[in-house]
Amino acid sequence: MTPHADSTMPDDPAALAAMIAALRGELAEERTARRIAELGLQAKTLEAERLRVQIARLRHERFGRSSERLAGEVEQLELRLDEVLADIAATGGTNDAEDETASAVAPEEKARRRGRKPLPDSLPRRDVEHLPAEGCACRSCGGALRKVGEDVTEILEYRPGRFEVVRHVRPTFSCRTCEAMTQAPMPAMPIERGRPGPGLLAHVLVSKYCDHLPLYRQSEIYARDGLDLPRALLAGWVGRSAALAEPMAAYIGRHTLAGPRVHADDTPMPMLSPGTLAGLRFRP
Repeated sequence: MTPHADSTMPDDPAALAAMIAALRGELAEERTARRIAELGLQAKTLEAERLRVQIARLRHERFGRSSERLAGEVEQLELRLDEVLADIAATGGTNDAEDETASAVAPEEKARRRGRKPLPDSLPRRDVEHLPAEGCACRSCGGALRKVGEDVTEILEYRPGRFEVVRHVRPTFSCRTCEAMTQAPMPAMPIERGRPGPGLLAHVLVSKYCDHLPLYRQSEIYARDGLDLPRALLAGWVGRSAALAEPMAAYIGRHTLAGPRVHADDTPMPMLSPGTLAGLRFRP
C-alpha cells in the first residue's frame, strides 16, 4: 500500500526548495524575536536591581543633603521600580501567576514569600457554588448522582471599602448506576492560577493610575488589613492586567489614528536623564 501523500506539499522540487527556504526564514525570525525578548527581559531585571541598590544607598545616606530632597528621590525611584517590575511581568514573567518574576524579586523578599500563605481568617467569606450543567442526572447513563466531595478555591476579592474571600465551591458527584464522576469546571479568572479577583485587580489599577498611589504604598496599606501583598506581587498583577487590556488599547489606538487629525497636549515635561538623580522632583 502506498502511503497517502500530503496534498499541501508541492510536487515541483523547485517549489519544495522555496517552501523549505521560507520556513527556515520564518524560524530564524522567530528565534531572533525570542532572543530580543530575552535580552529585553534581562535588561529590565538589571534595571530593577540597579534601582534597588540606589534606593538602599539613598535610604542609608543621611549627610550633605536635606531629608526632604532625599525622600523625594527615594519616592521617584520607588515609582520607577514599580513600573519596571510591571513591565517584567507583562513581557516575561513566569508560568505560575503567583510567582512574580522570581529573578527580579529581592532575595530577602523571595525568602519571606516562600510558599502561598493562607488568606486571613478575619476576612468575611462568601460561598459561590458551581453545580454540573447536567443537573442531578448522569450524562453517561441518566442515573441519579450523589455528592462524594468538593473542591474549594479561595479568591481574594475587593468590594468598595473592604476585602472579602470568595470561596468557589465545586461539589463532586458520582453516578449511583455507572459510578461516573462529574464536577463543574472552575470559572475563568483574570489571571490563570492566580488568587486576585477582577474587583481587586480593578482596585489596584485605579489606585495606581487614577489615584496616583504607588504599589509600594498600596502594599503597606493592605498590610494593615493583614494581607501579605508585596510590591513585586502587585507589579505582577499590573503587568498581566496590562497584557489583558492590550487588545482594547490597540483598538483605541487604531480608532484614534484613523481620524483626520490627532490633538495632543504640548505641555513640556522635564525628563530624568538615565543614570542620574537630577530632576527627580517631578512625579509621573
